[in-house]
Amino acid sequence: MRALDLKRMKNRCGWCGTDLLYVKYHDDEWGVPLHNDRGLFELLVLEGAQAGLSWLTVLKKRGNYRAAFHGFDPHTVASYSATDVQRLLADPGIVRNRLKIESTIRNARGVLAIREEFGSFDSFIWRYVDHQPRQNAWRVLAEVPATTALSDMISKDLKKRGFSFVGSTICYAFMQAVGMVNDHVVGCFRHDEVKKIAHQDTQAGACP
Repeated sequence: MRALDLKRMKNRCGWCGTDLLYVKYHDDEWGVPLHNDRGLFELLVLEGAQAGLSWLTVLKKRGNYRAAFHGFDPHTVASYSATDVQRLLADPGIVRNRLKIESTIRNARGVLAIREEFGSFDSFIWRYVDHQPRQNAWRVLAEVPATTALSDMISKDLKKRGFSFVGSTICYAFMQAVGMVNDHVVGCFRHDEVKKIAHQDTQAGACP
């Protein structure tokens, strides 16, 4: 089935376009509450890698990123040496930007420090929304913000803890991706589905 056919079948957020990979990400992942530390770290890294690029460009490199960064295991990435940095700079499958690569290593160490303090990165990040996904009701994409006071706060806290490539815009995109906020527009078929998933997770005790 062609991407254009998928677009006609259901109403979706306009940002996902008609590319099959983008549509699948929108339909299956975006906005679904995520509580796995490795998955959270992965999306934080990928959102940072997106800076200056399109999200679709990063999505197409996602498999390469997982291979290059050992499945985004924070312990492994935190132990990377200068040799690993050179290996990554030579890897055509990822964004070969030294600052972004070194940021990933630094942020992995930050995740480990947060785990020591809070038990998990999940507990740390989700406490910003009281472990309850925020349900928005945007009618059109133009209403969806790029930053909020909460993303400003998260960005400031992460930077204080030594993280980089965690500006407020990146943090809000991360919040959207991991389901801390439901930013599917109300006309999108996923808006109510994601809202239901969030309610079920909360009822089941998925959130502390």
